[in-house]
Amino acid sequence: MAKHRERILASLMKGNILKYIGAIGAMVVGVFIGFVTPLMLAGTIDALVNAANHQMDAALDLPNPVGAWFMARGGILYLMNHLWIIAAILIALYAIGSFFQYLRGRWTAQASERFTKTLRDRLYSHLQRLSYDYHVKAQTGDLIQRCTSDVDTIRAFLSSQLVEIFRSVAMVTIATVVLLNINVRMTLFSMILVPPLFLFAFSFFKLVRKYFQLSDEAEGKLSAVLQENLTGVRVVRAFGRAKFEDEKYDVSNEDYYRKSMKLVRLLSIYWGGSDSLSMLQTGITVVYGVFLVVTSPGQLSIGEMVVFVSYISMLLWPIRQLGRILSDLGKAMVSFGRISEILNTEPEKDVPDAGDYPIDRDIEFNHVGFAYDENHEILKDINLTVRQGQTVALLGATGSGKSTLMHLLQRLYDVSRGEILIGGVNINQIRKEYLRSRVGLVLQEPFLYSRSVRNNIGIARKNVTDDMVYAAAQVANAHEFIEGFEKGYETMVGERGVTLSGGQKQRVAIARTLLKQNDILIFDDSLSAVDTETDRAIREALLQEHAEGTRHATTFIISHRLTTLAEADVIAVIQHGEIVQLGSHEQLIAQEGLYKRIYQIQSALEDEMKDENTAKEVVAHAVL
Repeated sequence: MAKHRERILASLMKGNILKYIGAIGAMVVGVFIGFVTPLMLAGTIDALVNAANHQMDAALDLPNPVGAWFMARGGILYLMNHLWIIAAILIALYAIGSFFQYLRGRWTAQASERFTKTLRDRLYSHLQRLSYDYHVKAQTGDLIQRCTSDVDTIRAFLSSQLVEIFRSVAMVTIATVVLLNINVRMTLFSMILVPPLFLFAFSFFKLVRKYFQLSDEAEGKLSAVLQENLTGVRVVRAFGRAKFEDEKYDVSNEDYYRKSMKLVRLLSIYWGGSDSLSMLQTGITVVYGVFLVVTSPGQLSIGEMVVFVSYISMLLWPIRQLGRILSDLGKAMVSFGRISEILNTEPEKDVPDAGDYPIDRDIEFNHVGFAYDENHEILKDINLTVRQGQTVALLGATGSGKSTLMHLLQRLYDVSRGEILIGGVNINQIRKEYLRSRVGLVLQEPFLYSRSVRNNIGIARKNVTDDMVYAAAQVANAHEFIEGFEKGYETMVGERGVTLSGGQKQRVAIARTLLKQNDILIFDDSLSAVDTETDRAIREALLQEHAEGTRHATTFIISHRLTTLAEADVIAVIQHGEIVQLGSHEQLIAQEGLYKRIYQIQSALEDEMKDENTAKEVVAHAVL
């Protein structure tokens, strides 16, 4: 797993390495300038106190034009009389340091934003290629949280903390070397609390990583509850479950709050503790430095004490910051681990020699069996031959395996045993993407985008014209109600089509599917929300197109309404995962079995409803 993560990280870093190297280089220059300024101040202070500084004179007595120019004018005494030169040099150093700090920030931001863009693109692309089974089992809210919050956590670390690691190392190294050269004893006293601060930071890192993972997972569950509630808002309202959903959300929110508070308490302990240690270390440095300056003037000068105080402040900050760096590193590692779980999931793959074979051919189901697991067999020895252009109806109880059989035809799942052939070619030899592009599926609960009606229909085909959209809508018996809207086809549809009725959504989805001109059409109980007359009108329009030769798709219809199934060429009755009856409507009602019993029940209900309607008409006429 670790190797997979390293490989993913290395591939994402391609194209960003030079930016980070440049940012590190700019940071090193900035750190060097930051350490030079206290030395200049120290030399100036000592020169003012002692009226001369032989060490600085010696430094300026160099065989170069600048050193010669200063020595010719009196060396350090000249600078003492012209302190504006020191001020100008300090301002110039600060300006140069600020410029390199700007470069560091710019390059780091560019690299981190490019990294996260690449990561988002790869995540989204990978999710598109994962199996249907993966998405069925995954929580949408958790996936969204991984693709947003977790990605942003990684971006925050890369943009602000990655280069800080090198900055901390550089500052500690340079400060330690310089201070040891000035006074070893003073250096030891000035760094006496640094090891405990290091240990404190590393202990904090281990704990914060654990608690952040718990908090992050709780946030993912909270997002999933919110997403489910918003998606199923109509069901929640219809069943009066608002209070139940509120309590469920409160439980998840409380869990997230408690785990987040543990993380917050841990952070407060660290920052409070590290602040105390840092201030205590600064106090020790100042007290011992004053003691040496007063009691042993030769060991430490006032300027050198200023260097120590400045450097210790500069040294303690990156060590203290190490806790934040490690904290953010722990968060980034947790987030990257959660993202890697997605990227390490194997996407759907075709067999090596898979190709694009014609789909407008006969379909054969030969001894097809399927099971989600060893103890849950759905389909058993399905045998069915469908001629190209035929309409096949599937009837069966809920859970009998009708939809699963269609999922196998689309290769959303692969058969457990047996084979499915299209034109004599095993569908395992057909590229999944190509196969699905030639199969049109209309579900009982279709998904509509929050766009106009025209865009929802036209999304199925490139370079679609208005006439094509209108023609598909007419076949789906949707044109009239769409034209009845104030803005017609430009009417905006709410999220998931919530502003339309169930029947309207189904008809828009049917129009979208018909526009695609598929070789295979699957209506998975997609006419359940429309009335009988509309159902008949849609079927007649499809039959008319088929008779005129404008559409030759092989059609599968799953329904419990026998009037919908009656005109099919072949009707397959599925019970407990097996085809128990097969034939035309006339053949099936002529034999004993499930189909005939359902037909008798539905016919009796229809007769009863007709009698009631007749009675109502008689009463109405009598009243008039």
